[in-house]
Amino acid sequence: MDFEEYRRMDAMAMAAAVADGQTTARELLECALARTDAVNPELNAVVARRDARAREEAEADPPAGPFAGVPFLVKDLFQELAGEGSDRGCRALRDAGASAEVEAGITRRWRAAGLVVFGRTNTPEFGARSVTEPVVHGPARNPWDPALSPGGSSGGAAAAVAAGIVPVAGANDGGGSIRIPASHCGLFGFKPGRGRTPAGPAFSEWMHGAAVHHVISRSVRDSAALLDAALGSERSAPAVAAAPGSLRIGYATRSPIGTEVHPECRAAVEGTARLLEGLGHHVEEAEPAIDGQQLARDWLTLWFGQVAAMVERARRRTGAGAAGFELETRVMAALGQSLSAADYVAAHERWNRYRHAMHDFHRQYDLYLTPTVARPPPRIGETALPGWQRTVLELVLRSRTLPLLRASGLIERLVRDELGRVPFTQLANLTGAPAMSVPLHWTPHNLPVGVQFVAPVTGEARLFSLAGQLETASPWFDRVPALP
Repeated sequence: MDFEEYRRMDAMAMAAAVADGQTTARELLECALARTDAVNPELNAVVARRDARAREEAEADPPAGPFAGVPFLVKDLFQELAGEGSDRGCRALRDAGASAEVEAGITRRWRAAGLVVFGRTNTPEFGARSVTEPVVHGPARNPWDPALSPGGSSGGAAAAVAAGIVPVAGANDGGGSIRIPASHCGLFGFKPGRGRTPAGPAFSEWMHGAAVHHVISRSVRDSAALLDAALGSERSAPAVAAAPGSLRIGYATRSPIGTEVHPECRAAVEGTARLLEGLGHHVEEAEPAIDGQQLARDWLTLWFGQVAAMVERARRRTGAGAAGFELETRVMAALGQSLSAADYVAAHERWNRYRHAMHDFHRQYDLYLTPTVARPPPRIGETALPGWQRTVLELVLRSRTLPLLRASGLIERLVRDELGRVPFTQLANLTGAPAMSVPLHWTPHNLPVGVQFVAPVTGEARLFSLAGQLETASPWFDRVPALP
């Protein structure tokens, strides 16, 4: 099988070809490994490989599961394989040779579905950034333009899928980490609703249910079928082929935190609105009654607390000092440690206010449409802190004068710069709603820009149904970057 034949298939087509005897799991795996060899030195999407074990698993007889024989990559963040390494983009864990004691529940279900895991993808340290540029592994690069970021935190996964290494790859999303890189890489990115995919055994509800596992894919049907596989026997994901009917869709292009939205990101939504109207849907400008600034602060409260806990666990596990962690991670951890329990609980309680506001919105509108991101992909290194700010932050962390720094407003400005790129995605995480990024727009420079749809809680069926319709009306599967 040559690469072009391999790339023309999505995961379901590959599984069907294995089942029909047209190819073998080993042949598909060798195509994936060869493609990794060809493009990964430039893209740095895959940071760890298990070729020998994957070959053994690919040759298991007979293959089992709905995705039997399909090559696959897991994200190096809470998608571990028992007894194998997982450093989560962190130098301290890498240097300590950290490995997983147990297999993650989501990984176990993927492997039970027949996926053949041959490596782990690049992620920022602890998944804490919207770009994938960990110091320990170096930056992942966007296949559409290697000078640009594929986004984060599932940036390595998105780069691998867009480059044709695999048709679908493991990802997770606590504030946009599936949808952001899907937008930057011209892919379909679906975030399931709260509790739809397993978080255990490490967590009962990761980030109180705001973070979920799923995949980034090229086809809608792969995403739907893999959600079905992840759900196990408890429930069934919806069929993509179901007609969505005539939907009422409210849309907005204004940033909820008052930051600038790039004209191409607005154009993506406006073009999608026209496409939707042509398909028989009712589309009009409308927004939920939510204080976007407060929601952003509440999400950051959760996130800073989460980072503080992850850093502390890693320190206990490895004995590492400050040098084992990146400066930005240590600043976020320090901010998390500076929060009081009362601050954290108050922020968490406000989630219910946002859920009620979205419930009211969805009484009038079936879906909410926004840009996925506020700006096209940034250049590699563009989001790095200037040298003088790094020096100031290092001094503050050493002197433990974080309250003075918070009072100066520097941290708030840094946070605003980070979330200003991605202000639209956190809403679905805090409300527990399913959401998706659909690749429906390309800039004049041939860079993809996704649009986001947010459904009511348990509204996965509505999203998949509409996604299938959009995939037919404005196909993207064969629109691929010009890599060798």
